[in-house]
Amino acid sequence: MYLMIIKFFFVLITVPYTIQDCGCQLNRNAECNIEEHSDHDKYSKEANEIPLDNKKEVKEKQLNLAFNTADMVLIESATFEMGTNKPVFPSDYEGPARNVTVASFYLDKYEVSNQKFKDFVQKTGYKTEAEIFGDSFMFDTFLSDDQKEQYKDYRAVQAPWWVKVNGVYWEEPEGPGSNIEEKLNHPVIHVSWNDAVKYCEHLGKRLPTEAEWEMACRGGLKQKLYPWGNKLNPQGKHWANIWQGEFPKVNTGEDGYTSTAPVNHYPPNKFGLHNMAGNVWEWTQDSWLNSPDLKVKKGGSYMCHESYCWRYRCAARSQNTKDSSAGNLGFRCAGDIENKLR
Repeated sequence: MYLMIIKFFFVLITVPYTIQDCGCQLNRNAECNIEEHSDHDKYSKEANEIPLDNKKEVKEKQLNLAFNTADMVLIESATFEMGTNKPVFPSDYEGPARNVTVASFYLDKYEVSNQKFKDFVQKTGYKTEAEIFGDSFMFDTFLSDDQKEQYKDYRAVQAPWWVKVNGVYWEEPEGPGSNIEEKLNHPVIHVSWNDAVKYCEHLGKRLPTEAEWEMACRGGLKQKLYPWGNKLNPQGKHWANIWQGEFPKVNTGEDGYTSTAPVNHYPPNKFGLHNMAGNVWEWTQDSWLNSPDLKVKKGGSYMCHESYCWRYRCAARSQNTKDSSAGNLGFRCAGDIENKLR
């Protein structure tokens, strides 16, 4: 029976690369959580309304430790226009645009790095869910030919470039035997939403809400595509780590990287925040359509390209189950002003 279930979820099929499902919504069971909804559902008040303060539950769970604001920025309370009236992926509930008020909060300047996560693990002995489950999703370009053959039946339906590989976790992110020694300043990957929550709580912090994250991404700009404006490469420079070339066959690495980049590599936005677009997806507090098992992620990753997965826009969003992990999924932490270290 177990083998039959595995075959059901992981059978290798030929999928045309023109579909708009890039595997962004892949969960631990290798199912892509794509549901059809009517326009009424997509743009209903219930589907898009963001509470002014939805942090009560998180606050109650916090350890009440004062957090250090080093490498964080204070983002002042404001009302901003969230979402868009020109959604690229309507089924992701990117619209409609609406005014949302966010209280002042702190946010990490950088995505949590391998070094910082390593420090956390050494202090606490924490084991990630990828370690407990014994596997995580890898992009197949990082697999050897032998591994590709070994895991040919463990590819995700609808996104066959994602392979569920045994022994992959944050410290061996590109397969058993790999390491992070030369990537200590790169974002930690293969961390689930549950793992991210535990890390933030250890520091007296929390994950940002989706509204906080998007306001931070926009950096005070109104209805711009990216954290820096509407042009992808202003001044002829690369401002984010995304895919160049033909996805998923060729990544030319014109921005300097074909996988993750250092957390401080690209220019910050006007709020002083780095890599709010591309590099790795970032978990947020919020549930997807009020489903407690599905959590919103923002920002896109190094695997995103406009022709296929244009989700490195500030308004873009996607989701995974809380226990999902992958080689392009990380996070950063937020903090409430009243909990900062005096």
